[in-house]
Order: sequence, then C-alpha cells, then structure tokens
Amino acid sequence: MEVAEQTPAQQPVNPLERSLTLEIPVSEVEKEAEKRLKRIAPTVKMPGFRPGKVPMRLVKQMYGNETWAEAVSEAIERSFNESVAREGLRVAGNFRIEPAESADSAMLAFTAKFEIYPEIELADLSEHTVERVNLEVTDAEVDKTLERLRKQRATWREVERPAQEGDRVTVSYVARKDGEEVENGRIENHAFEIGAGTLLEPIEKAPIGMRAGETKTFEVTFPEGEESKFAGQTLQFELTVHKVEEPELPGVDADFARALGIEDGDVRKLRDEIRASLERELKQRLDADLKKQVFDLLLAAHEFAVPGALVELEAEQLLERAKRDLQMRGFDANQLKLSPAFFEEEARRRVRLGLLIGEIVKRHELNASPEQVRAFIEEMAAEYERPQEVVDWYHADRQRLATIEAVVIEDNVVQWVLERVRVTEKTVDFDEFMAQKPV
Repeated sequence: MEVAEQTPAQQPVNPLERSLTLEIPVSEVEKEAEKRLKRIAPTVKMPGFRPGKVPMRLVKQMYGNETWAEAVSEAIERSFNESVAREGLRVAGNFRIEPAESADSAMLAFTAKFEIYPEIELADLSEHTVERVNLEVTDAEVDKTLERLRKQRATWREVERPAQEGDRVTVSYVARKDGEEVENGRIENHAFEIGAGTLLEPIEKAPIGMRAGETKTFEVTFPEGEESKFAGQTLQFELTVHKVEEPELPGVDADFARALGIEDGDVRKLRDEIRASLERELKQRLDADLKKQVFDLLLAAHEFAVPGALVELEAEQLLERAKRDLQMRGFDANQLKLSPAFFEEEARRRVRLGLLIGEIVKRHELNASPEQVRAFIEEMAAEYERPQEVVDWYHADRQRLATIEAVVIEDNVVQWVLERVRVTEKTVDFDEFMAQKPV
C-alpha cells in the first residue's frame, strides 16, 4: 500500500511550537568581530613576521570569516534569550535558526523556531482509585525460603528406583523428524532436575518412572509461536536414562546456620535474618507496585502536548543506556542497528510523567528535604555490613545525592496523590506477587 506524502498543510500542528524574529544591528556584529580579531592578533604567526607583528589586514584575511560567524552566533544567542525573557516563554530544548529578510540593510534578521513547555492543568483525582496490596511476611514465607535454601545446598545420592519429580537424572537423547536425525538433535549425558523447568515439559517429565539403563521413545509437538525452528512441528525423541539421583537436604541446624553466615549457628537468628530480608524485598515490591499505579493514573488523568525536542533527547539517552547494557553483557550493540525511534514511545511516557511530576512538585512544594534524603540513605545503608561507609559515599558526591533526591521527590508525589484518591486494599498470593517481574 502506498502512503501519500504529506504536504505542509497536512502535517499535524504542534501547539507548542513558537517562532521569533530576531534583528541584530550589523554595527554590533562588526564591533564584536573586531574585538575578537584584536584579541587573537598577538598570537597569530605568519612566515616573515615576528610573533604578534602580523598586520591586522592579514589577520582579518585569515580569521575574519571565523570571528564574524562567532560574533553573529553570540549576538543571536543573546538576542534570543532577551526576547524569550521579555515574552515570558519557557523554552523546551534547543532552538533552530533560519535566515530572514530584513527591510533595513543595517540589520541582520533571523527566525528562531523552538518549542515551549506545556501549560498543565492538574486534574481532580478524587474519583480515581488505587488498590493497595495487603501482604505481610509470615512464618510460612520464612519456612518456604528456608526450604529453598536447603534445596540449593542439596547433595545427590544415586538410587536404583524409578525416577520421580525432584530427582536429578542423567540422560542422552536423539531427536528425529520423519526418521531423520535433526540438526543439533543429539544430546549426551545431560544432567537435569525433574521439575526445575530447564527443558520443555514433555522432555523433562519423560524420565519419570524410568530406571537407569532404560530407553523410551515418545513424540513432542513444539508449541506454535515458540522461538524455535521446530515451532508447530512434531519430533520423535529416543531417550535413555543413565543415572537417577535423589536429593539429600541439609538439616536446619547450627551447621546450616553457620554456612549461611550466622557465626554462632543460632537458627533463630537465621530465621530473623530471613524474615528481615523478605520484609525489605516485600516493601520494595509493594512501594514499586503502588508507585506504578499512581504514575499510570496520573498519565491517564492528564492530556497535554509534549515537546518533541525533549522526547528526542530522552530517546537518545535511552538508546545510549541500552547500548551500554548490551555491551556489558558481551553483545555488539552496533550489529543490532538500534535507533532512537525504537525508544520513542517509552521516551514520550517518561517526558510526560516528568513534566507532570515537576508541575505537582512546583505547585505543592514537594521537594525533597535534607532530612528526608538523609533518612532514605540511612534506611538503604542499613542493609549493608558497613552502613556508615554507604552514607558517606552518597554524601561525598552531589550527583549521587541528586539521584536519591529524585527518588524522594517521587515518593512525595505518590503520597500526595494517595491523599487525594480512593485507596482500597486487596489481598493476593504472596508467592505470585513476589514472582511478578519488578516494575
């Protein structure tokens, strides 16, 4: 399908775009350019002349165009700043300059095009609802964590019985399609735990009921849409079990506690540390869930134009961050051919949210106080072995403190919103909530 090229009249109107005509006296530019030439003249070197003795006529020939351009650029910047200040405009991003016609030959004329920040009218939030998740850490959650820690430290003992859920099996298998072995379809002496979810379920569950030395043939249909060249196809598997092992879990005793960092082996201390760790993680998840709801609500409740220049800048920053993350993981980001356009939607959301938060903070004086920042850092530092070192590290750098201030400001905005909306509570399953991808 062909898409017709838009004419200027068809282009969407940007309500934030503004333009100003700037007129600059030629005499001012000439005067400034002359000053610049005089400043650099003593440093100009030319064969046949002593340093600093090059005639001004020759200096002007060499550097006249450069100093003129610099003088014009400085005059445009000054004139633009004076004009927007006089008009009371808040400029978003950079401005673009285009030459313009002037009726006066003694004046240089330019058109400055730019965007301004939107005027945001804060909405009434009283009819909106936020659901606060009601969860707490109980003995059951501590017990489950202890059980997971025991399984992580399990030893394996070979058995002669048939394999069952939770056992570790060592197998070999070959995959065929229509009787022909598929590429990379042969696996030798592969060990895995039944139920751990490391293989497709039909393959992982196949050894259940089999003893070491037994072979089994079965078919597996790969799900449609799966990231596999066999998606939607059926393959025949021939699997042989070589070894069956059952787990032996350590007891929850003093040795186990010492292995997990409790020096005196006190199991009660171990349970208390597990509980404290779970409570910290739960609080982080609950706060993040609440913050996401509040921010989504704010975005849904407010409609306003967003400066394209800010979106472009944010998309560029997201792109650079993604490239750094990929490089840290060993990928060549350049081969993926990522572009800022890929991040435009997220960038637009971030800019809208940032403008909203800024407006709320300004109108309701929700900036982070030094006391709030200090309390936040101290609470975070309490999780570390040497809390004071963490506190000192943040206070030693203004940029680090700024990152904490930004988080505290967001928390202030969340609290401000919660005081203005209906807040209901809902109870959810602890494991399901904690298993959700962090927001």
